[in-house]
Amino acid sequence: MDQRELALFEFSQNDHHTQSPQDTAASNEHVGEGDENVERGNWSSKTDYLLSMIGYAVGLGNVWRFPYLAYRNGGGAFLIPYALMLALAGMPMFFLESSFGQFASLGPVAVWKAVPMLQGVGMTMVLASTFGIISYCCIISYSLFYLFASFQSSLPWSDCFSWWGADETCSRSPKDPLCNLTLDGGYFEIVNTSWLQANNETCRNGSEIYVPHQGPSEQYWDKVALRRTSSMDETGEIVWHLALCLLLAWLIVGAALSNGIKSSGKVVYFTATFPYVVLTILLIRGVTLEGAYKGIEFYIGSQSDFSKLADAEVWKDAATQLCFSLAVAMGGLTALSSYNKFHNNCYADAIIVCVVNCATSVFAGFAIFSILGHMAHVQDKSVSEVAQSGFGLAFIAYPEALAQLPWAPLWSILFFFMLVTLGLDSQFANIETILTALLDLFPQFLRSKRLYLTTGICLLFYFLGLVCVTQAGIYWINLIDHFCIGWGLIVAALLELIGLSWIYGVNRFIKDIEMMIGERNWLFWLWWRACWCFISPCLLAVILIWSLATFAPPTYGPVEYPVWATALGWCMMTFCMMWIPIVAIVRIVQAEGATLWQKISAACTPAPDWGPYLEQHRGGRYRNRPDSTEAPNCVQLLTTPKM
Repeated sequence: MDQRELALFEFSQNDHHTQSPQDTAASNEHVGEGDENVERGNWSSKTDYLLSMIGYAVGLGNVWRFPYLAYRNGGGAFLIPYALMLALAGMPMFFLESSFGQFASLGPVAVWKAVPMLQGVGMTMVLASTFGIISYCCIISYSLFYLFASFQSSLPWSDCFSWWGADETCSRSPKDPLCNLTLDGGYFEIVNTSWLQANNETCRNGSEIYVPHQGPSEQYWDKVALRRTSSMDETGEIVWHLALCLLLAWLIVGAALSNGIKSSGKVVYFTATFPYVVLTILLIRGVTLEGAYKGIEFYIGSQSDFSKLADAEVWKDAATQLCFSLAVAMGGLTALSSYNKFHNNCYADAIIVCVVNCATSVFAGFAIFSILGHMAHVQDKSVSEVAQSGFGLAFIAYPEALAQLPWAPLWSILFFFMLVTLGLDSQFANIETILTALLDLFPQFLRSKRLYLTTGICLLFYFLGLVCVTQAGIYWINLIDHFCIGWGLIVAALLELIGLSWIYGVNRFIKDIEMMIGERNWLFWLWWRACWCFISPCLLAVILIWSLATFAPPTYGPVEYPVWATALGWCMMTFCMMWIPIVAIVRIVQAEGATLWQKISAACTPAPDWGPYLEQHRGGRYRNRPDSTEAPNCVQLLTTPKM
């Protein structure tokens, strides 16, 4: 054993994949008869895997986040940066991560035996996914609450009903402003618009008094669903109907994952396909409504604002949306792919899932904007006035539009049931990411206790999520989304690209993929090589720097966050990302070498047992430890003495 092997010995021992009878027996309940990996298990079928990946990628963001981003960032014009980011960054990253996990059959942390110095990248992915899990399940609880509220003959947000506490500011149409009129003798009187018209009077500039107004769906969201306080400084109490819905959501997630991928792989046959049925029904209903063309024109480009393309935030939103929607740099792609059989065609799977995911986003936009266009027509407004931002699109604007349709409860039940299923199958994969990371790090201790581990994690996340179902909970969810599901993902994706392409070696990585899917000619790899080495890293680096330079503190509508909340957001993001330098420094310190460069080179060298999980797949390249001269990394090139 040479110095580099000795330096990595301790790291590899924790993840060594030698198979023992005890491990095999312990994991039998999660392993099928046809599984080639009798320790970790495999997907029962290719369909289980594809539906799980589609369900993971196609989530709430495709229906709620993408239409909102399209509205905020110029309508159809947003499709330009979105499509470019898909081709230049999203799809290459998806292919890279899924093939990375499948090759080693390891989760997002243990898989970094390929480049031990960057194991902190995997930890960052898992931690960012952890914060996302907390907020994501709370959004599912909102959908469950609205689903249950829809089982009424008249939707509660269809009008300002006193039984749920609508106040005097609630109105289905905006109230006319009052006027502070000066009368003869210097007296003042407040009159309404009708009095002015009847007496042929006009209101001087500066004398108007605007009456506060909230539509019934907006006030129902604030006063009933959220019971929202005025700021994040006022935490309030736990909103118990949301806490119960959150508990129900976690019970469903825990039950679906009770037998790992063997059980969740069957549940997604419904949760991953049902949303397409509902979207199709809503689209057919939407395009038959009067005024639907207004929303569709706004969505596909005739009312698009192409000047938005000069805004850095638009390009950052496009890249972040792809990371969020394709689940890139969150660890889930690596985790789910690690349960594939070794010779599965991960390339074809990546293309299928990426195309289906992005097509779903565009398709969902038509279903959303066709009905919003009808609402704009009925209210004689522009689509931009009707469309809400953020959570308001799913829980204010669209419910209000559905309430105006015949058979409104039916459409509402379908819509919110669709949101629930969209959220659940994404949450299945999120939790599986955490479970896989822990099981790979501590296989001998945890593999036989998977059911208890799953139960404990679901309970832990439920209690952590209670802060998000307080009266200030919506502010916490928005804060997590602003800081943890943004820059952190871009940084992790950038380092992953650099680590595998420039340190591990893109030639070595391509040969690894060819061990699984067969050899391809140089032309096939030309595009992927260019994206992995240059195009994708450069794009992500530019977007990261540009968005940091134009940073704006988070807000929720008109409500600004206190300084301590913004500072807390930075702390959360720092907590997710600080493991990257910490782990890198630890690996360098532990590495053997006389100089700093030699230590860095040793820390960048794959662990002795890196390679395919099963001995039967290791072949000549990995039968013994891989030859470090096969694909030298950038550090080795710098430190190798010239002859």
